[in-house]
Amino acid sequence: MNARGALDLVRPVNCAMIGFAVIIGAFVSKPPSVQVPQLALGFLTGFFICAYSMVVNDVYDVEVDRVNRPKRPIPSGRITVTDADRLSVAALAAGMACSILSLNPLAVAVAAAYAALSWVYNSRAKKSGLPGNIIVASSLAIPFVYGGVVAGGAVAGSLLLLMALTAFFSGVGREVVKAMADVEGDAHRDVESVARRRGFGFASRVGAGFFLLAVLTSWVPLLTGLANEVYSLGVVAPDVIFVYLAAAILVRGDPANAYRVKNIALAGMTVGLLVFIGGAL
Repeated sequence: MNARGALDLVRPVNCAMIGFAVIIGAFVSKPPSVQVPQLALGFLTGFFICAYSMVVNDVYDVEVDRVNRPKRPIPSGRITVTDADRLSVAALAAGMACSILSLNPLAVAVAAAYAALSWVYNSRAKKSGLPGNIIVASSLAIPFVYGGVVAGGAVAGSLLLLMALTAFFSGVGREVVKAMADVEGDAHRDVESVARRRGFGFASRVGAGFFLLAVLTSWVPLLTGLANEVYSLGVVAPDVIFVYLAAAILVRGDPANAYRVKNIALAGMTVGLLVFIGGAL
């Protein structure tokens, strides 16, 4: 197996972000005590299940990628589908093993649900458009919740759920806009994205609406007294980014600009992740 191709397939940066989201969720849930082994296992669970999702995504998307992303590992020939299948099984097994080692049945159930959603999305729901976008966005919110569960902290009625909701809304917005950029390749697989079903103008409004919902939910902790000073000051940065992205996609809703907006959205989500870290202090 081509090592560089395997790394490109896994997207380790994305997986590390999911792992860090688990750790952030653990701290934000304010557990009675922080156990380093539990945090390490939580990080690895998020990392490996995300890796599983990334690989499965490319296996199911190979024909679309031949059009949209011909340099990806499978369509470029650097990785075979058989090798990708083996890699996905190994990543899933590693992720679930780390979850089981946490000795927390609820955490194992959440991890299994996360993995199942990844498979459902890639194998069945991707063609459904908005419902598929919602599943992907759920996979951005679940790691925060998983962190709270694996650490034994508070989940219901906490800052943690608001952070998860903010991640969810920004994720839906990015997925809707991403589908605008991928509309040509999606036609080969008959993906019923918002852009293909209702046009670029409508998709722009939907994407912008979810970006703005993320901004609104990010301010709820400020209004309810749940946020600390670091969060209160830092949240301005990602909010400015997402307000800008909402305006940008509304002004120009074509595939080229959608590609730019979805990339900037990932940067905005990364900044938001850093703010969440501040909120966990």
